[in-house]
Amino acid sequence: MKFCKKYEEYMQGQKEKKNLPGVGFKKLKKILKKCRKDHVSSKINLHNQNNCPRECPVCDGTFFPELLKEMEDVVGWFNENAQKLLELHLASGFKKCLTWFRGNHKQKNHLGLIQEGKDLVNYALINAIAIRKILKKYDKIHESRQGQAFKTQVQKMRIEILQSPWLCELMAFHINLNESKKESGDVVVAPSSFPALFDGCSLMFDDGKPLLSCELSDSVNVDIDLTCSICLDTVFDPIALTCGHIYCYMCACSAASVSVVDGLKTAEPTEKCPLCREVGVYKGAVHLDELSILIRQSCREYWEERRKTERAERLQAAKDYWDHQCQSFTGI
Repeated sequence: MKFCKKYEEYMQGQKEKKNLPGVGFKKLKKILKKCRKDHVSSKINLHNQNNCPRECPVCDGTFFPELLKEMEDVVGWFNENAQKLLELHLASGFKKCLTWFRGNHKQKNHLGLIQEGKDLVNYALINAIAIRKILKKYDKIHESRQGQAFKTQVQKMRIEILQSPWLCELMAFHINLNESKKESGDVVVAPSSFPALFDGCSLMFDDGKPLLSCELSDSVNVDIDLTCSICLDTVFDPIALTCGHIYCYMCACSAASVSVVDGLKTAEPTEKCPLCREVGVYKGAVHLDELSILIRQSCREYWEERRKTERAERLQAAKDYWDHQCQSFTGI
């Protein structure tokens, strides 16, 4: 089955989910088909075959803006729903009961959470493949590299769905659930009947360096380095900046020149990511709670040692902060 048909059937099967955005794969292919005709007719006049035709209706504002808008919608929907799912998983019993009374019956038990997580992962994967294929087709028709250049640009803008911090959280969520099933001695449902979020996903240590790795398909792999580039250790209380880079929370506060009491939301918009030097990346930072649980369970000795150290540092930082506030208030 051709991918276009497979993608259309998948999106058709998701009709019960209201306002589910997707890539207009079929529509974009039609645009490229028209462009192919224009390209062939004008190709004889081209001197540089690595560039698109000068009067290409695709390149001058039709194809890329439309695809960019669709990508933003897809990533936004994925992030929002993955966040809701993971917040529910980590919620207290009261919040879960409240969700139940509001009508979210599917999310009542672990089986429902896993199935919804699997649906989100499938959604992310098939849309990532759709975007890759349509950009590859664009370059093939135009004999150019503009499709790859566009892909690089959206990666820098963090609009690539596989770069979402919530995908990282779903990977950690998957491993945490598998570990909890192994540790539980009273599992009612047989493990084989649980749907898997990922076929292969693991936390590995390569020469002592932590790596969250997952094979989504034969051609799509996601590898996330869990080493904080500031303290050069495994991330503790991890947080993902809007540029996508992951740091320890206290390291991020230090880099943003804010106290742990004030938090990253008070960072100046001019503060930059230590790695990519992008500005304005702190206010929208995401706490990776599932990843934090995974690291705590997988590296217990390291986690306990860091917890003791950071507890003392946070208490001292809080004391210094309030001492400074009192001095400012009293003028002494």
